[in-house]
Amino acid sequence: MAMKTNKITVPRGVFNVREGGNPNGIPVVMLHGWPESSHCWEGVAEFLDPALRVIAPDLRGLGDSERTMKIEAYQKVELAKDIIAIIDALNINYFFLVGHDWGGIVAQEAALLVPERVKKLVIMNIPILTNVAGGMEAAKALAAMRFLPYWYQYFQMQPGLPEAMIKGNEEVWVRYFFGKKGRDGIIPADSIAEYVRCYSIENTAATAASYYRAMGLDAPHWATLAGKKFPMPTLYIYGKEEITIVPENLIGLENCFDSIQVEKLQAGHFIQEEKAQEVAVLMNDFLRKDG
Repeated sequence: MAMKTNKITVPRGVFNVREGGNPNGIPVVMLHGWPESSHCWEGVAEFLDPALRVIAPDLRGLGDSERTMKIEAYQKVELAKDIIAIIDALNINYFFLVGHDWGGIVAQEAALLVPERVKKLVIMNIPILTNVAGGMEAAKALAAMRFLPYWYQYFQMQPGLPEAMIKGNEEVWVRYFFGKKGRDGIIPADSIAEYVRCYSIENTAATAASYYRAMGLDAPHWATLAGKKFPMPTLYIYGKEEITIVPENLIGLENCFDSIQVEKLQAGHFIQEEKAQEVAVLMNDFLRKDG
């Protein structure tokens, strides 16, 4: 299904939104991560059930959505409120919710804010906020690696440094994170070019870094979520070649959901782009199930 883009203005700001599929179908809201945009769902959308209505917003500070300079706006619960405002503006009540990377965190926050509206949840390659056991085991595994996989997060937390060093070097910066799979075309070249374009928009080095700078504000809120269960049926899709979300993050996953299905694919972090058709097939099967 081809997606079209348009801007939606809500009291919380101006957001770019991709839409496709059946306008009268059940909405499936798909949230991207960093350093991507809603463009990352184009491949998956091609193979999704055409009866679905796909809605894929650009998160605040990324893609073609507004660049807000206040770090507080990038608390993940605030980003979730952005998404709910967009959904409300589209007059949508019930919906399926999908998230990858930071979009997966925002999806979890939204699912906890309006659980009665989220029919089903799909999460890809990101920790589960309520999973204390998995978080503790992952911390041990990452400590053994001296937390080196997280270097880019610490870099972006430094005041002024990303702004000074990324500006003018957006192509080198963005392409680095897609690695060999980007160079070999496993991740589509047009997708990476689109992320470079969006990252080159004024102030993006700062607003993208705000996702990481806001983590100190997120932490107290996240601590209150420990042990909470997600009531909606959930599918977790994990790339077995992932290096930042370690396998230990999945320990205890079954205790965080009333109903959880875990699927693993031979892919890295950007699983929905590396394995678009396989991800779409898993989503189609899961979303069609009763319950």
